[in-house]
Amino acid sequence: MKKTCKFCWGVSVVLLAGVLAMTYMFVIRGSVAASDDGRTAIILEQGERDLVLAEMRGFLESIQTISEGLVEGDMKSVAEAARKVGMVNAAAVPVTLMAKLPLEFKTLGLATHKAFDALSLEATDMGDSKTIMTQMAGLLNNCTTCHSIYRLEAESKK
Repeated sequence: MKKTCKFCWGVSVVLLAGVLAMTYMFVIRGSVAASDDGRTAIILEQGERDLVLAEMRGFLESIQTISEGLVEGDMKSVAEAARKVGMVNAAAVPVTLMAKLPLEFKTLGLATHKAFDALSLEATDMGDSKTIMTQMAGLLNNCTTCHSIYRLEAESKK
């Protein structure tokens, strides 16, 4: 009976170590490599890279529409542009892609989606241009921070 118990504990420890290693690889580290420009390269399949780049362009397009809406005093277009790239947009990212992204990248990305939702709410509820501009500054800080740390690279086909 004692041998069986020791065996069970040994198997449990090995399984736990495996789960911890997988958690580190797929939740924290992601699929990354050092790049020659000092940033961290995130290695993705071409389609995954295209999806992330399209999402980033969506952020930029929304910032443009929000800026125009602020100039024109059109809070409805400001709110719609921000909502379009909020958390509803984050739900479309496949789990397999999320596993390849490092934790800090995911954290910045989700914070950006949430910040767009908060900006949309501000435009809908209060419509204070100065507050919205402050929120946009925070959003753009997320973008520049991420771009200064990471670059996306497609996996090389072998």
